[in-house]
Amino acid sequence: MARRRTILWIGAATAIVILLVAGLTVGELAITPGEALAALFGAGERGTSVIVLEWRLPRLVMGALLGAALGLSGALFQIITRNPLGSPDVLGFSTGAFTGALVVMLGSISGYFATAIGALIGGLVTAAIVWLLVIRRGAAGFRLIVAGIGITALINAVNTVMITGADDRDALSAAIWGAGSLNGVESFWIAPSLVVLLLCALATAWLHPALTLHELGDDTSTSLGARSSRLRLFAMLIGVVLVAFATAVAGPIAFVALAAPQIARRLWITGPVPLTASAVSGAVLLMASDLVAQRILAPTILPTGIVTICLGGLYLVWALARRGRLT
Repeated sequence: MARRRTILWIGAATAIVILLVAGLTVGELAITPGEALAALFGAGERGTSVIVLEWRLPRLVMGALLGAALGLSGALFQIITRNPLGSPDVLGFSTGAFTGALVVMLGSISGYFATAIGALIGGLVTAAIVWLLVIRRGAAGFRLIVAGIGITALINAVNTVMITGADDRDALSAAIWGAGSLNGVESFWIAPSLVVLLLCALATAWLHPALTLHELGDDTSTSLGARSSRLRLFAMLIGVVLVAFATAVAGPIAFVALAAPQIARRLWITGPVPLTASAVSGAVLLMASDLVAQRILAPTILPTGIVTICLGGLYLVWALARRGRLT
């Protein structure tokens, strides 16, 4: 088992390197690996350096960071719900974050910082509503998912009404942003994204022993000293911050948080959902999806969220078919 995991980590690192090389060299303006490497070390031509350092590298780095954030968020929600469908997409937190950002965008408030704050508030408000709906009868995973599905449907209707009633230009901009895309992501987002991811990863590491006990069941974890309700609340807050920040930067990119933890779980063959492996799987999944979005209909660049939705749909079909065969 240890040898298998070592091979998997080497494979994951190799996949990230391959995606980095492909992302830096493939495009309408083709660049050789040697030219890309020279640009990274400041020795390339001016035009090549601009393409590599200012256009392509920030997009790749942000794809890795946001993918890792979504993967970790999905792992946290799947652990606290004990359900492979327990992701922020299904629970409504991604939709709520989009609503918060949408209010800011359609309210004539400009600026990335304001959009980020709006997305965070929207995600937290949605989480609070879902929590209040289930807390009286215990915040069990199934209740969280059912409440989240209901809230998602309601918020989607609210989002549609807001976009329909907005000015045509604002509505089109909001609709495009709502598809989820890394188009236009700039390098100044790298530092805050890294800080948010590291802080949330540290908080998750602090919760890790309790999360491990939680997967044994409420009765067992409580007898061993874990407080399930408090753990769910803290884990939910961390997960909401991660998905809200990712939504503020790139829009609501669907299915990465849903699929990445289960991909990691199946590859690493673990009982519990592996947190670090989920983050790495999310990074690889989003980087690969973004590369496909850029090249599949080139020179037209698709929103990354369209590709992840297609991949997520295929994943759900496969998961349901597999479960059907097992039953």
